[in-house]
Amino acid sequence: MLLHSSALLFLYRLLLIIMFSSGLFCRADTVVIGTQNLHYFPHYDFTADNDKGLAWAILEAFEATTSHKFVYEAMPVLRLQKELAKGSIDAVYPDNPKWFNPVIENSRKVFSNPLTRALGGTIVRPKYVGGGIDEIKRLVMPLGFTPVNWQERVNNRLTHLIRVENTLSALELIALDRADAANLEYHVTMHIAAQRPWLGNFTLDPALPHDGVSFMLSTIANKSLIAEFNDFLVTHHEQIIQLHREYKIRPPENILSDLTAKFY
Repeated sequence: MLLHSSALLFLYRLLLIIMFSSGLFCRADTVVIGTQNLHYFPHYDFTADNDKGLAWAILEAFEATTSHKFVYEAMPVLRLQKELAKGSIDAVYPDNPKWFNPVIENSRKVFSNPLTRALGGTIVRPKYVGGGIDEIKRLVMPLGFTPVNWQERVNNRLTHLIRVENTLSALELIALDRADAANLEYHVTMHIAAQRPWLGNFTLDPALPHDGVSFMLSTIANKSLIAEFNDFLVTHHEQIIQLHREYKIRPPENILSDLTAKFY
């Protein structure tokens, strides 16, 4: 006897339920990546609706080669480490074993190879390049970042540190002549300045404190994810390079070489 179409549909759905529950269909595992809730484009901006920057593009390319499903949770810098310690997120980006961490000992974490390298340095007006470090009386820096290269001068009251919410606020203080310089990331600075030409021109002074830093993925429990991701970075090296070109992110040493040739 022929079954009615509705009965066939019921049996089909029942079969699917059985197959899923028995593991015959392999479902992607969800990986929650905690990210800084900062507008740090072109490096990253995980609060954006569409293009979230280079790191997102690399992670999405990695996800496409795996059974993982990445979910991004943007939150304040310190909370990232707290959530990682609690296990409510699986990984953190960006991270670096050299960064000060009051929540988790970095020795407890596993770090990936670098997704990219950023260039943090002293941002000034081009006309003030070459003025020397003694001319920097007022230095502005976003909250959540440590003034490692300036700490001694700050402690000795040679440079006054001004804290702001973000890179844009720092550039606005320079534009208003309320700060002499800012300790910021080069690519982020150039991106924001290009979008807001009324702020004027900015550059990094290569003779003042600067530092190239690697941005990595970190985890405590999901070590296999890091190993898998490191393999991806090697096997998809050319794709990673192309993504850097698309987001106009260059190696720190190349930028410093060009700026030194231009100003000194």
